[in-house]
This record gives sequence, structure tokens and C-alpha cells, in this order.
Amino acid sequence: MNPSILIVDDEPQIRRVLRTTLAGAGYAIAEAGDGEEALAVLGRERMDLVLLDMNLPGLDGLETCHRIRTASGVPIIVLTVRNSEPDKVRALDAGADDYIAKPFGFPELLARIRAALRRQLLADHGPPPVNTPELAIDFERRSVTAGGQPVHLAPKEFDLLRVLAGAEGRPVTHRKLLQAVWGPEYGDEAEYLRVAINQLRRKLEPNPRQPRFLLTEHRVGYRFVVPTK
Repeated sequence: MNPSILIVDDEPQIRRVLRTTLAGAGYAIAEAGDGEEALAVLGRERMDLVLLDMNLPGLDGLETCHRIRTASGVPIIVLTVRNSEPDKVRALDAGADDYIAKPFGFPELLARIRAALRRQLLADHGPPPVNTPELAIDFERRSVTAGGQPVHLAPKEFDLLRVLAGAEGRPVTHRKLLQAVWGPEYGDEAEYLRVAINQLRRKLEPNPRQPRFLLTEHRVGYRFVVPTK
């Protein structure tokens, strides 16, 4: 069965262009003109990926993203004309897996869709659990506790943490992290990593300005360490 994609956009012309392109690439397509309709579609149909416009009438794109993520782990790629770092952070924090700025090329969109679908199919159980008074992570159950409180991580954030933890304290280069989490087509998008690492530090570190778990290796990448005391 072909992977199914839900297109969420309030402009019929954009939906029509996306539908034609994606159907031609072999995907099964469903459509929604606003956030409420998108939630209704996802409530009755199983979708493999969601393309979500941020500028929606009524229930806006961020709230729609948050509600989808609360109920489902389906990959969400945000389509937006807003490409500032705060906008990207808000999209990631709401549960988006990726974002692509309008206008965009269809080869890039198709590559990101393929990467998101591949990641969803991974059956890796992840590294051994982390269990300290400050931080506890069960990679198989996808549960995280920091400072004794449960923490919600966006799918990309969790995948990034899993890759770093799997290196067992060794540095992981920017390129390897990008390709492992965002897909093999990536490698030079350092801003993606910076945004995601900053979000992880804000959620996991006792003091994000002086990180103890997620360390920067200057001009190399990042590494994850668990303090012994």
C-alpha cells in the first residue's frame, strides 16, 4: 500500500498543486482546509505523514500541530512563510518533525518526505536506559524525566537525543547527526541542529547556559554525557 499523506492548507490551489505532485510520486492523498478538518480526518483515517501549513484560519497551525502530536506520532512537516528562528522553535516545540519555507522546490519537499517516512520505519530500540537522580531516559518506551518531572520531547528532539546517547560519550559530528535524524540528504543545515540542541538543553539541563549532559564540541558536533556525580 502506498504511503498516505494528509495535506492541510486553506488555499485550494496550493492543495491542488501538492496533490498532483505527490500523487504523481506515488502517494495516497487526503486533504483538509483547516485544523479542525485535519483533526477529523486523522480521527477516522490512518495517515503516514502530515503536511501542515502554519497560516490556517480558526485553529492555527501551531495549535493544530500540538493537538495532532498529543494524539499521534505521525510525522509532521510544517510548510511556512515564516522562517525566523523563533518560528522554527515554536514549530518544533509544538511537535513538528521538520519545516520547509515557502516558496520551496518540489525535489526538496519530496526528499524531506522520504526522509521522514524512512525515520518512521526505523525499528531501533535505542541505547540502554539512562537512570540518574537528575535525568532518566527509557529509549524503548520513549519516556524522559528531568529533575523528577516528566518531559515531552518532539520526535526530532528525541531522535537526536537517542543518536547522541548511542555514541556512549563520544562526539558526533554535525553531518552525522543531521543525516541520522533528518535524513541522508542533509549535512550542511547546522541551524537545524542548533535549534534542536537549544530546545533539548532548555528541557533537560538544570542550567541550559551551563550544560552538563549535552556538550558542544567546537567545530565538530555534540556529545551526550551522564555525570557520575
